[in-house]
Amino acid sequence: MSDQVLVDIQDGVATLTLNRASAFNAISLDLAKALNDAAEQVAADSAVRVVVLTGAGDKAFCAGGDVPSFAVSKQADKDLAEITLYLHTAISRLAHMSKPWIAKVNGVAAGAGLSLVAAADLAIAKDTCKFTSAYTGIGLSPDGSSSWFLPRVVGVRRATELYLTNRTLNAEEALDWGLLTRVVSADNLDDEANKLAAQLASGPTLAYGKVKKLMLYTQTDSLESQMQRETRYIAECAMTEDAQAGFQAFVNKQKPEFHGR
Repeated sequence: MSDQVLVDIQDGVATLTLNRASAFNAISLDLAKALNDAAEQVAADSAVRVVVLTGAGDKAFCAGGDVPSFAVSKQADKDLAEITLYLHTAISRLAHMSKPWIAKVNGVAAGAGLSLVAAADLAIAKDTCKFTSAYTGIGLSPDGSSSWFLPRVVGVRRATELYLTNRTLNAEEALDWGLLTRVVSADNLDDEANKLAAQLASGPTLAYGKVKKLMLYTQTDSLESQMQRETRYIAECAMTEDAQAGFQAFVNKQKPEFHGR
């Protein structure tokens, strides 16, 4: 595995760390490839029950694309097409895997960094973080699934404002807009993210996977189609060991133990 993305797996929690702190964890081709490899690894690993994505250092979660390399390239179009191929495949793997993934935002999230935050199932950030689209500020349109996830998370009007004006949101604004699910002090980020990851890692993974699929289809399908999907998924969940454990625990007034099967 490349050192561009560090992978650490402990107690069912896989932590993926974008590891270019000196470049504010900007996404180069090598990093995009490494993220895709890491996403494939953790999505396929049955021992992994939750994924946490963060950035190295304390200044940036991800500052977007590696703009200095684009500036000197004679084929920036081909470079970006190749980078997004791997980045988008990685995001698709994370979005469609059954296990939840958390963005642990440890610093600025700009461009593709903002996209990753919007794409995550949950996002927790320290209170000093800043968020900006930045794409049109350098003459580009969005990538990294941003145009799909961001309008669903914050609404079309607000997403359009972020794209057209490159407005910067502070952490509290990002929370208010729905981009984040939790804001904590810098000193508490690791502890709070670890607690959340541990909670999800001990949960009913297969049910979480159905929730993720339902969320992907909501707002893009008809009410009747979504309800049919709900019927199919809840019936499938009912036959899992986790659901059987949940039924028995409820009846016996106990806390259920889930094993992700």
